[in-house]
Amino acid sequence: QVQLVETGGGLVQAGGSLRLSCAAAGRTFSTDTMGWFRQAPGKEREFVAAMDWRMNTYYRDSSGKGRFTISRDIAKTTVYLQMNSLTPEDTAVYYCAARSQIPTTQHYDYWGQGTQVTVSS
Repeated sequence: QVQLVETGGGLVQAGGSLRLSCAAAGRTFSTDTMGWFRQAPGKEREFVAAMDWRMNTYYRDSSGKGRFTISRDIAKTTVYLQMNSLTPEDTAVYYCAARSQIPTTQHYDYWGQGTQVTVSS
């Protein structure tokens, strides 16, 4: 059974940082794209960042670029999202996803359960 498990969420003050991790179990995604999405209360889930197997990166144009950094470990079993200068608008459930032909869309084959990120003002 394939699982993506996100960790690292929590409560942080505005201006702070968090690092999310997503560990894959049950199969390897070394030749697949892995990405991060988020869903704020009352809003649709949106793309945040992705990295394909060649280590090319993709970011949401607004807010994320420059503050968020996606990375993967050498074995490509874990993907990370470093989030800096967080604002209350970044409050959301953050989801990890894996295996997609179009990294910036929601067409991924596997999804994690999500981890809550709350940024207080």
